[in-house]
Formats: sequence, structure tokens, C-alpha cells
Amino acid sequence: MRDFGTGFRYLLSGQRWILRHPRLYGLGIVPGLITLVLYVAALVAMVVWGADLTDTLTSFADGWPSPWLGLFRALFTVALIALVALVAVLTFTAVTLLIGQPFYDAISERVDRAAAPDGLAPESNLPLWRELWIALRDGIRILIRAVLWALLLFVLGFVPVVGQTVVPVLAAFVTGFFLTQELTAVALARRGVQVREHLALLRSRRPLAWGFGLPLGLAFLIPVVAVFLMPGAIAGATLVARDLTREPIRLAD
Repeated sequence: MRDFGTGFRYLLSGQRWILRHPRLYGLGIVPGLITLVLYVAALVAMVVWGADLTDTLTSFADGWPSPWLGLFRALFTVALIALVALVAVLTFTAVTLLIGQPFYDAISERVDRAAAPDGLAPESNLPLWRELWIALRDGIRILIRAVLWALLLFVLGFVPVVGQTVVPVLAAFVTGFFLTQELTAVALARRGVQVREHLALLRSRRPLAWGFGLPLGLAFLIPVVAVFLMPGAIAGATLVARDLTREPIRLAD
């Protein structure tokens, strides 16, 4: 539980730090706004045409008697929209990070300098195109794992009782873990930490990852909130990254 509380403290510290740096905060909001527009359009399309998609995907049930056909398709439509929403939450961060990689890297580097006792920040010393390629490659890997988890949770959602009780809780923890992985990738990439090592670090400190990512994931369920919390989330994730790599931390002021 101590690690969980530490993760939550880093989340709050990141939000406080970014609010004291309005110029960086303003730059950090822009990529989130771009992603938000794209995702809202996709979700609106899902709501508008969700029923038609349900009819197509459940054509095998056309001969079912009433009211079972209507009930099944209504449940399937709700589950489908929930799946899209879950995928959106899991992938929103990765897509936003890819769009705003230079901005978020600048925020992370500033936090590193503020948090380090010697005022120095790790540097990748890689050209920008190489950093973007690594971010894209690693982002795709995370997205694939996130979508696979979302599909598994979608299927489990149809299990009576378990699907309405256990699965939502599990989904919250899975989302929190992935958010922490995506956000800490910015700081850890500058340290040359590869995806497998990154994942191993987080698995060894799951409560820390959940303490940071779980409340953030719940907040990110509201798309507009996600946009405004994203810059501070990057700042807080940099502190998490320093903790994972056992670097000294002087909380940024």
C-alpha cells in the first residue's frame, strides 16, 4: 500500500508542478486537443451507427424469438460501445504522446532537472527522427497489448455476475497499468530503457504503477479532463520513472 500511495503522490506532484509552468502547460495541451477531436468523432460514429453494426455482427440471431433478440442486441450494442470507450482510454495516451512527443519530452526533461539534486537530466543523444521512430515502434507494441486486453475484457463482460462486478474492476487496474507504462516511456526512453526492461520494472512495482495510473485512468474516462491532465501526468510520470530507476528525487517546485 505504501507504493500505491507513493504513485498517487507523484501524480499530484506532477499536476502541481505543471500548473507553476503555464507556458509548458499550454504547449502540452495542444496534442491532447488534436487527439480528442479524432476520438470524439470516432465515438460519435460508434454511437450513431452502433445499432447497424450490431445487426451485422449478430446476424446469426435473426431468427431468435422476441424479446430475446432485442435484449441480446441491446446488450451487445452497450458492450460494443463500452469496448470502444475502453480502447479509447487505453490508446488515447499513446496516440497523444506520439503526436506531441517533442512537447512532452521537453516537459519531462524540465521535471528531471528540477527533481535531480544536481540539476542534470538524462539525454538520449539521438536525432529527433530516431526518437520519433522509437516512440512509434514502442507505442504500437503497447497498443497491441492494450487492444488484446480490451478484447479479453469485452468477452469476459458477457459472463453473468462476473462480467458486471469483477471485470469493471479488472479493467480499471489494467487501464491504470497501461497508462503508467505509456507515460513513463517518455522519461525512460531518454535513459535508453527498452520495452522489455520497462515492463519488468513496472511489474516489479505494480502498486506504484496502479497508484499513479488507476486514479488517472478513472479521470481519463472524461475525454476533456484527459486533455487538461495530460501535461501534469507527464510531469508526474517522470518522477515515477526516477523512482523505478532508483534515482534520487527532490520533488520539483
